[in-house]
Formats: sequence, C-alpha cells, structure tokens
Amino acid sequence: MLRLDRFLKLSHVVKRRSYAQEMITHGAVRVGGVPVRSSKGLKPGDIIEVAFPKKVLTLKVTSVDESLLRRGGEAFELIGERQVRGDEKAW
Repeated sequence: MLRLDRFLKLSHVVKRRSYAQEMITHGAVRVGGVPVRSSKGLKPGDIIEVAFPKKVLTLKVTSVDESLLRRGGEAFELIGERQVRGDEKAW
C-alpha cells in the first residue's frame, strides 16, 4: 500500500509532499468521503476528493505501484471536477 501523502506527490496532484500533508491535516483531502490522515494506505478503487481554493477534484485510484508512478505512469482517473466560488466552501 502507498501512503496518501506520497501518492498525491508522486501522481503530481500536488508539487510537494509537505503541501499534501498540510492539506490533509486541514481536512482538504478525503478518501471515501471521510477526512483521513497522511498515513492512510491507498488501494486501487479508492475515491479521493481534493479541495483546492478554487476547485474540488474527485479522483479514482487506478495504481499504487510506486515504481510505475516514479516513471510517470498513470495513477488515477479524474472522475469529477467542481468549481468553487469565492464565497462558497468546498465541503
């Protein structure tokens, strides 16, 4: 299994692992609709929601093979993207 924070970094959803950890700590990342910790182990089929300031991405994990991710392989399928207005909260 691959840690959530490491997955977000290796799949290029975020640029740095520390940024992924900070987002997870502040509740901006959910797995299966539930806020989780950075150490959450992922498996193929998991649904991840990532809230950025202006949008929320919904991703389906397709691979947790770290060597594949390091070579630039596909790790997720984008199944949804929702825009968030300035006065609206992501959740």
